[in-house]
Amino acid sequence: MQFARKKSNLYIMLNKPRGYVTTMSDELGRRCVAELVENAPQRVYPVGRLDRNSEGLLLLTNDGALANQGMHPSHHLPKTYRVTVDGELAPDALAEMEAGMTLGDGLELLPAQVHIKSAQPGRSVLLITLCEGKNRQIRRMCEQFGLQVKLLKRERIGDLRFGKLKSGEYRFLEEDEIRYLKQMCGLE
Repeated sequence: MQFARKKSNLYIMLNKPRGYVTTMSDELGRRCVAELVENAPQRVYPVGRLDRNSEGLLLLTNDGALANQGMHPSHHLPKTYRVTVDGELAPDALAEMEAGMTLGDGLELLPAQVHIKSAQPGRSVLLITLCEGKNRQIRRMCEQFGLQVKLLKRERIGDLRFGKLKSGEYRFLEEDEIRYLKQMCGLE
């Protein structure tokens, strides 16, 4: 008699490049993040999303509880993005983003932490930390103030960073990173 082997949970950190959709398959034939992790020992699924034109840190797992908790807005996992925009962020726009704002369509957003990393005439680099992840939220926030996003890269999820991981590469999370992530999601 053969017994089925118990599936072990995998936790992967991917440095997602631009041009990939955060799905496992796409009916439009676009490149998917699944292609970047196809040689992982088991099938994994994205925890959250990054839009096709965004890049950076994306977590994938086959741990359903962590995936569901990690995406649930009640946990408010902070995510930090490096955002390059055309234009300069005015002080009143900065204050509104940090206080919590309402988009033009009435969508209310929680306060964000915004740090101006650099500002030159016609170009700014911002570090924006969100505790929610509404559809295209940063792009929509910037557009509301007349700023066009040129580059959007997620650099951190909580204390997790991709470090020296090159674009398109992935690695397995270390045990302490897995414990941290589970704790942040209320699973430990």
